[in-house]
Amino acid sequence: MASIDIQAVRKSFGPVSILKGIDLAIAAGEFVVLVGPSGCGKSTLLRLIAGLEDMTSGQIRIGGVVVNDLPPKDRDIAMVFQSYALYPHMSVRDNMSYSLKLKKTPRERIAEAVNRAGAKLGLDALQDRKPRQLSGGQRQRVAMGRAIVRKPKAFLFDEPLSNLDARLREQMRFEIKKLHRDLEATSVYVTHDQIEAMTMADRIVAMNGGVIQQVGTPLELYDDPANMFVAGFIGSPAMNFLNGTATAAERGIVVRVGEAVLATLPPVAGLPADGRVVVGVRPERVACGTAGVNARADLVEPTGLGTVLHLQLDGQDFKAFTTDRPAITVGEQVPLAVAAGDLRLFDPRTGERLRPAS
Repeated sequence: MASIDIQAVRKSFGPVSILKGIDLAIAAGEFVVLVGPSGCGKSTLLRLIAGLEDMTSGQIRIGGVVVNDLPPKDRDIAMVFQSYALYPHMSVRDNMSYSLKLKKTPRERIAEAVNRAGAKLGLDALQDRKPRQLSGGQRQRVAMGRAIVRKPKAFLFDEPLSNLDARLREQMRFEIKKLHRDLEATSVYVTHDQIEAMTMADRIVAMNGGVIQQVGTPLELYDDPANMFVAGFIGSPAMNFLNGTATAAERGIVVRVGEAVLATLPPVAGLPADGRVVVGVRPERVACGTAGVNARADLVEPTGLGTVLHLQLDGQDFKAFTTDRPAITVGEQVPLAVAAGDLRLFDPRTGERLRPAS
């Protein structure tokens, strides 16, 4: 395993700037997830690490060695693609061993490596099958096995689960994370699925528009988002954003949405002069049936685990999630309450978080 250091990396395709100065240090043995919407630059960054694209400027070091001018085969990394990229005419065994054969590795060592990887991934009984005889999850395990046998310095995953159904994705998340724990390998994983990011990452790198928005542990991004993008992207159901006001009071600032008072908070730094703010609150932090403010129910969605309520508060869309099964009908007024500590305030002009004054 090896560290990966990315310094001031930029990438442009003609006049279009894709990455706008990326700085990121990935520790040896760390599992880092690059997450963001389509077009944010996460896959481009992964391809730059792999050497599949040339950077416009900047520097990448793997294990302390500058790899800017090294071809992919000399970077000692293994990549698992979304499309599996298996040779259709080869068996599972041959797919997994192909890279070792190219290196003229002795047969005994190839057999040992393939058998060891196959045992880890549950592929022992599938070694003689062709890719067309495998399910999507089995094909993905073969692609992972092909990467494992090389014993690379780092593993790169480019949205490897996006072609699988929900149940298989859940199973493969567990298998990839367990594999990472067993191998103690440096891993960089790209996804647009924030559930994958939250459940798998040691650290999440949230990207948007070719810029890193925030880096931290999953719970740091969930509990302490740096801006509206991170707050809205991490979490399911997504955070509510309501146009509101924050006005000075004797004990702090009073946060209102329309005429409804949500809470009184300690003073915040950088509060806009006109008091206009965006109020963020996660649906699961809303207490339903508790006296506070009233919101009109527009839709009730039972999920089994709980209920998602689609509401209107001061003419704005608002969601609440409760593990109860409330008997609420469309059009009914629902009493809600939010704890002051669960509110997040943002500057409506910049989208940046407004934090408590020091």
